[in-house]
Amino acid sequence: MAGVDEFSKHYAELLDGSYDCVDRIVLDAYFRLAQGPGGFRHWWRNLFGTDANLDDTHLMRFAGRFARRLRAYAQTAGIPLEQADSRKCDMATNYEPEDPSFTGVYCILWGRAPAPVRHVRRFGTDGMDIRVKKPYPYVNHYSFYIVDPEWGRLVIRFCPHPPFNAMIILNGHEHVAIEARERGVRFSKDGNCFTDITNAAGLNRVAETMRGPCSVGRLEKVCERWLYTAVLCFALDRREQQRTGFQYSYSVYQSEYSRNLLFTRGHQMEQVFESLIDRNRARLDLKTVRTVFGRKHRPYFRHPGKAKHPRIEIVVERLVYALTVFRIHFGMLTVKMYSKGERVLRIEAIAHNAKREFPRYGIRWFPDIVESLRGILERFLNVLDGIDASFVDSRILDTWAQPCKVGRTPVGGIDMTRPRMRAVAAAVLALAVDHRGFTAPQVAAKVAEILRVPSRRYRSTQAAYDIKKLRGKGLVQRMGRSRRYMCTDQGHRRLAAFDAIYSKALLPLLANAGKRSRCPKKHMSQIDRQYDRVRAEVQALLPFLGLSPAA
Repeated sequence: MAGVDEFSKHYAELLDGSYDCVDRIVLDAYFRLAQGPGGFRHWWRNLFGTDANLDDTHLMRFAGRFARRLRAYAQTAGIPLEQADSRKCDMATNYEPEDPSFTGVYCILWGRAPAPVRHVRRFGTDGMDIRVKKPYPYVNHYSFYIVDPEWGRLVIRFCPHPPFNAMIILNGHEHVAIEARERGVRFSKDGNCFTDITNAAGLNRVAETMRGPCSVGRLEKVCERWLYTAVLCFALDRREQQRTGFQYSYSVYQSEYSRNLLFTRGHQMEQVFESLIDRNRARLDLKTVRTVFGRKHRPYFRHPGKAKHPRIEIVVERLVYALTVFRIHFGMLTVKMYSKGERVLRIEAIAHNAKREFPRYGIRWFPDIVESLRGILERFLNVLDGIDASFVDSRILDTWAQPCKVGRTPVGGIDMTRPRMRAVAAAVLALAVDHRGFTAPQVAAKVAEILRVPSRRYRSTQAAYDIKKLRGKGLVQRMGRSRRYMCTDQGHRRLAAFDAIYSKALLPLLANAGKRSRCPKKHMSQIDRQYDRVRAEVQALLPFLGLSPAA
């Protein structure tokens, strides 16, 4: 079994097995010395012996020379070189080699995209100002589609303008499949998914190699195997690379980590997934909830000069028949759940831009980034399980109202009959899905929104005291020594259970106790019919309690 979370434990009897895997990996390749103006000028001097010819014209000639050399090589080797007029991956599929033993470049596509192109401005006798053009101009980019013996299909996206930045796109599932075949692990694969595994433990051992320190060396090895000999050689030949000391450095741009649950029967997976979406989408209570049927992309408009706010939303997409994608976005991080194949439920944690979400994003920190994504995924599943399958012990409710201590500080109990504490509990549940935790000001803003009062009526100091009460009962814990907090596993369950019982059961029953239903039953929904049955039973119980139901 893969890493065990509360959600997987809850549905363990319906599973044949599970496995974790690193999926999409996108690396940035850059020449570190030439990223700054001084280093760029030094590299140019090593290349030409002087910087007298360092100007915009000579910089643009590199792109022209690269295109001519590449076109001549593609014609000689019989490699397709075409302009991408649609999705590149769809076009490249038409040129995939049929020979299973093929290795090398099988297709090259080019298109226009923005890039950090240098602009040189001279002043005085030897003065020079080298800056990156803003906004980034659109220039030609070339995508090399390659088959590697260890990684399968990969893509190298190359910018022919100095300092020749590149992007390498890999797939961890392809690498795990090749390694598993070499180790004799038998499996069935449907696209980017293992649908039938005879030795789940063996496959997990292969997949774990992508999470350890050895993964760094493997990534650097595959990048250097193709970057210098199949891509950069058209811009700088081998002698120019050695003379200038051109050496790529790598950083993580995107990364995906998935947990794949293999259900015994496909219809059970569909029932679990659909009911999970229906029960939890509203309970998570994020800012925006959208259901999109059809097109996936929507235009985004913003005023010039204003920063783009981080996206915080739930999205349920039905892209094609029988394919539902449940996404939760937090800025540049996404947690996604969807069905893969007939009986595989995949949960993914995605870092769209590691530089903006992690303090260290160099390739040497790739295992730490993967470990962080695994933690995000497991916390998300624990939150879903806490909201979906929760319970409250009566003795625990009795102890909530009693005072306690946090460290040496005495704090009061939790009185859930007060609207303020119920709003605090709802706010903590709403913010619990954020892997970064939550702060007292965030709780204060959420409570003010729930109670519909001005923010000055409930400040962050009051929120901090209420959070301390929750900490005293083991419902919330501090994240290290920071001022951020997160729900405990039991906290998810108990707060969600109380919210469900109070808002979904107790309030409707109290509101309808002693009232006669005037709505015909044939027009009632199924849940209204259940409430009507309970209301009738409550009415029948009132006389035995010495109470008279209202007429």
